[in-house]
Amino acid sequence: MCGIAGIIVKQSIEPVHERSLERMLQSMVHRGPDGKGAFRDRSIAIGMRRLSIIDLKGGWQPLFNENKNLAVIANGEIYNYLELTKALEERGHVFSSHSDCETILHLYEEYGEQCVHHLRGMFAFALYDKLNRKVIIARDRMGEKPLYFFRSNTEFIFSSELKSILSTDLVPFDLDPVSINNYFHYQYVPEPKTPLRDVQKLPAGNLLAIDLDRWRFDMKRYWHFEDAAPVQGDPAALIAEELDTISKLIIRSDVPVGVALSGGLDSSAIAALAVKKYPGVMHAFSVGYPGRPSNDERNDAKLLADHLRMPMHEIELTTDDCVSLFEEMNYMRDDPIADISGYGYYAVSKEARRFGVPVLLQGQGGDELFWGYAWVVDAIKMTEKSIHGSAMYHNLREHLKQFPGIRLDNIRTQIKWIRSLLPVFNKIRTNVRIGPSRYRPILFELTPDFQIACATLNQYFTPGFREKLNATSASDVYTFTSQWPFTDIRMTRLICDTYLLENGIAQGDRLSMANSVELRLPFVDYKLVELVIGLRKAHQDRPDYKDFPKPWLRAALKGILPEWVLNRPKQGFAPPVLEWHTKIFEKYGHYLINGNLVGSGILSEEAGRILSTGPFPPSAVTPISFKALVLETWYRNIKKHRVQM
Repeated sequence: MCGIAGIIVKQSIEPVHERSLERMLQSMVHRGPDGKGAFRDRSIAIGMRRLSIIDLKGGWQPLFNENKNLAVIANGEIYNYLELTKALEERGHVFSSHSDCETILHLYEEYGEQCVHHLRGMFAFALYDKLNRKVIIARDRMGEKPLYFFRSNTEFIFSSELKSILSTDLVPFDLDPVSINNYFHYQYVPEPKTPLRDVQKLPAGNLLAIDLDRWRFDMKRYWHFEDAAPVQGDPAALIAEELDTISKLIIRSDVPVGVALSGGLDSSAIAALAVKKYPGVMHAFSVGYPGRPSNDERNDAKLLADHLRMPMHEIELTTDDCVSLFEEMNYMRDDPIADISGYGYYAVSKEARRFGVPVLLQGQGGDELFWGYAWVVDAIKMTEKSIHGSAMYHNLREHLKQFPGIRLDNIRTQIKWIRSLLPVFNKIRTNVRIGPSRYRPILFELTPDFQIACATLNQYFTPGFREKLNATSASDVYTFTSQWPFTDIRMTRLICDTYLLENGIAQGDRLSMANSVELRLPFVDYKLVELVIGLRKAHQDRPDYKDFPKPWLRAALKGILPEWVLNRPKQGFAPPVLEWHTKIFEKYGHYLINGNLVGSGILSEEAGRILSTGPFPPSAVTPISFKALVLETWYRNIKKHRVQM
């Protein structure tokens, strides 16, 4: 586990590039406090910061193959490295270390770019093939490990963190209007975009091949979520078997491993599965609030920890600490992510590091994979009901063009007018077919924050900023050019590609690594994902929600978790949001008055004043005011630290 960075140039590496690489690595000391390594050749300079997890003495990067004509830097963990090493050694490969990441080099010698198909784990790596004059950059299937890049006509710069890329002074700081609009709708910037026009993320499950001599860039998606083959058999038994396999792999480490434990099903499952396989004493870490209010889950977590004979450490999340850490967390997240629950991620990983546990298991991904959100299931039902009606709508739209006086150039007007005439279309809230070869399911329109953004943002944005959006829509993120055979599978992919990846996984990685802690997420293991998708192609598994959500997962965990955990009602992370929000705006709200967002022409001066008071509509989960303040403080601190580096 570490932070990686590199600069590739069309001509030759110059001293300015070497200095820039050093600055990039220095900006990521938190990702790798145990040391650093670097390598330079004609047109490439790569480096890493190391957090030692496996092969503490011998796993220093860059790693090289036997002939020294391949070099690799990698961030993450290859969980199946022991099996891969054995198989590769049997084929004659000689390893110079016991590092999990060295397997990448030898797999590449055997399979070339197809090496990625053999890796099970979380990773982002850059491999330099000296003989063939090319660089292979790849990211794991579910996007657990980040990789940002900037490309110009003469330079390609990449890193594990955005702030690292910006430290070079070779990358312009130019906000992207579409990304900013998306942020205000989703509370994060969906990949592959970033807040900056010239910086992108390598999408999850993608590989980028760079031909150095021809300066050619070829991006390929090597893993498709929906390609999993149908799976017959008992879902509960198959999922239980796969979870058992994951629990053996996920604990591989030469340093202590702990678990972030709440009272919920997902973290309880991870704790119960991992503690049985872990060779030592696994410690649990749980958060709560002063006075132990009803939403404090520490008592539930302690009951399970005692049942599993795990020592548990409690962290109390105070309002004062939340306020004092607000700016720092917005900076450390790298991207602006307006999720107030980030304080919990940060506090747990900080306590784990303080206690000497640099690896944490967490239950993230269970809700997205196993139907933990009722609104997503509702969206599937509404979309499926709309599919048939959308064809009727499209034909009627064409027919109505002959009537004068009816404006059909705006799709919202079309929907409103047709619904007022034909009650049969009352269920078509958003059209599955929105134009020739353009299809959009019903999804985020069901969330209050997205609805509020659609209804109010125009009054906050300046006319100039609205014009820059060029008629784009935040809904473009989940608009497709073809229909799909399995609506529930497409929805699973959507919620994983958006909310899970950019809100959950992204801030989990950044805020844990801010404390030099590696976060491992068993529920996003790609083999488990493929199994669930394959089962979903052959079986119906949507919960009724009159009962408990996640029926397949609950069935798989019978005998692993006690009944009093399996039958516990779902309760999400529920901090005292209004209290935290109020205090945060008391201290930082004035930043919005003639701040960077106003100065950049995004918000009007009046909007800055209104939002500085922190209005919190009753229906909002994350109000526009909070999104604006997170973005403002992110902007201030990213620019400030860039100047100081």
